[in-house]
Amino acid sequence: MQLPCDCEGVCMVCKAEPGDGETLMCITCHTPWHAACLPSLPHTLAATNHWLCPDCDPEAEVPPASASSSNHLVTAMLAIENDASLTQHQKARKRQDLITGKASADEEEEEEEEKQNNSSVSDILTRSLNCSICIHLPERPVTTPCGHSFCLKCFEKWIRQGKRSCAKCRQAIPAKMASQPRINSALVFAIRMARATSNRNGEGWASKSVNHFVHNQDRPNEPYTTERAQRNGRANAASGKIFVTVPTDHFGPITAENDPIRNQGLLVGESWKDRQECRQWGAHFITIGGIAGQSNRGAQSVVLSGGYVDDQDHGEWFLYTGSGGKDLSGNKRTNKNHSFDQKFDKYNRALQVSCLQGYPVRVVRSHKEKRSSYAPERGVRYDGIYRIEKCWQISGLQGFKVCRYLFVRCDNEPAPWTSDDHGDRPRPLPAIRELKKATVIFERTETPSWDFDEENSRWKWKKPPPPSRQKVLNEEPIEVARSLSNRENMRFQIKSIKEQLRRGFSCMICREVMVSPVTTPCAHNFCKLCLEGAFAGQAFVKDRSRGGRTLRSQKNVMKCPACTIDIFDYLQNLQVDIYLKDAIESLKAKTEEIGELVESSEGADGRGPQGNGAGKDEGADSGNKNSVEELNGSPKASNKKEPDQVVKRNAKRKKGDCGKQSPGMCIGKIAKIGKKKHKNAEETVEGDDSIKS
Repeated sequence: MQLPCDCEGVCMVCKAEPGDGETLMCITCHTPWHAACLPSLPHTLAATNHWLCPDCDPEAEVPPASASSSNHLVTAMLAIENDASLTQHQKARKRQDLITGKASADEEEEEEEEKQNNSSVSDILTRSLNCSICIHLPERPVTTPCGHSFCLKCFEKWIRQGKRSCAKCRQAIPAKMASQPRINSALVFAIRMARATSNRNGEGWASKSVNHFVHNQDRPNEPYTTERAQRNGRANAASGKIFVTVPTDHFGPITAENDPIRNQGLLVGESWKDRQECRQWGAHFITIGGIAGQSNRGAQSVVLSGGYVDDQDHGEWFLYTGSGGKDLSGNKRTNKNHSFDQKFDKYNRALQVSCLQGYPVRVVRSHKEKRSSYAPERGVRYDGIYRIEKCWQISGLQGFKVCRYLFVRCDNEPAPWTSDDHGDRPRPLPAIRELKKATVIFERTETPSWDFDEENSRWKWKKPPPPSRQKVLNEEPIEVARSLSNRENMRFQIKSIKEQLRRGFSCMICREVMVSPVTTPCAHNFCKLCLEGAFAGQAFVKDRSRGGRTLRSQKNVMKCPACTIDIFDYLQNLQVDIYLKDAIESLKAKTEEIGELVESSEGADGRGPQGNGAGKDEGADSGNKNSVEELNGSPKASNKKEPDQVVKRNAKRKKGDCGKQSPGMCIGKIAKIGKKKHKNAEETVEGDDSIKS
């Protein structure tokens, strides 16, 4: 290939900038040529003054075109055209790359990058919904009868310029739409969804949408802080790894079988730096509240930390004050003063249930309890199992009613403050003076669930412990936990996309996801078949005659099924809204892709839908109108209204039924009328039966 130097003096062949002595100037066209890139040079120095460039010299040899290269190009073109695995877009892309000589490696990298960029819902919708004028997401989108969408501002500017044809396909725009364009609500929803998704993936909402969940196996051995912490130290620290294999609602002691690391269980007298570390060993899972429990099941553990002045600690037994009664409005975390009465609800109710059922309660003492002789000097300490024998309500030291509980120790291990080599034995209850002033007293009347066994001389479960309703935090290997979490996220993503399809892209007649969507000039969206079926059997023109004479035919008024605007001209040539169609099909394809990934992951690890709770989800989703297959264009026939039914509804509708109401209000009104008629029919049937009887 022979090319001269460009206007900047750079050789167009070697891309180098030759010096003054390295160029030859043509005497005819005065174009500089790089001497080193020419196939032949002048033989003498005098010949350079009369040198002709290859373009101006008729005797210059032109290199013949290679027949093999031409045949290779044709062969490659035919191979691309006959490749059935490629889409039309991919074929066009490959033909363009073949003509331009683009490297295959660059093509593969670009395809991989495009595949990654096109994976998100926001990219799918952004590609499908761009304005045909400004090539951006439409702002207040309007859709022409030909199915192309524009920004309202772009459309109005186009009309002000005197143009009455579509900027995309040059089809005529109706005069009524040009004077009063309507915003397409379905397109607005799709654009809002695209922008919200892109914002979540960008920097704007990253802190709100990013999932910060860390699996237990990935957590460090100690509590840790992240850059999201609002305070220094342990105030906003995240929990470290949970070392025991018990759920958070586990009752009673934690034995060696639930301690896979040390194989000794939770021992009485173990102490930790703070309640974050105490949580890691299961003594008390709540890091702030003093009571861990559920109002309908009972309390699992409590912490003595000096929060209430009414508490009395005697080691083997203590009087514990319930929670509540203090004003913690605003950002208050603690308050010394009572401001209202306590009630037996929430956590207080949980302690009451443990009292009446005789459940074992784990007790942890904190160094913050300054009034107790049994509190540790630093940190928190596990002091064993206690049982609530009585609970009552009484006026406290500050004049408000408080809930009180009598805890008595009943553990098989000795207390940390004693030198005994054996655990507790059944002991008589202490005399509580304040019981005389109590307004309400609750005592256990049945045999306690946790009691002393005389044969084995130890405390044990006399009744089956309450079954757990929480999952074990440290139960499954990290690979299994991650795969389950990924599958749950995929299922949630499928459910979210299906819900978005139903909510934003549903036909206003059949209430299903639109198939071949069309947008009327009044900006209402329907399936093409549904809209055609709504006017099936109706002629576009009405033949008239009077007195034996044939009059001029008159067109029929065909009102939109969602409003009173005449769409006669639009029905003459229904055009599918390609923007909505592409968006819906892209979301359907995304749903199918995620569904295939879920099925492949379940088949890879041998977990069927019954093994991981998917069966429950399938049952819960059985009432939905659209499954994944139905979203692909084959909705259930039972949910579709027949065209004749739609025609009858339109024929019976009166002129003032909808008025100027919105489509949603109009359709809601029709639904209410239907319910009222159904109710009246039932009352009539009941009345007839009573008369017959």
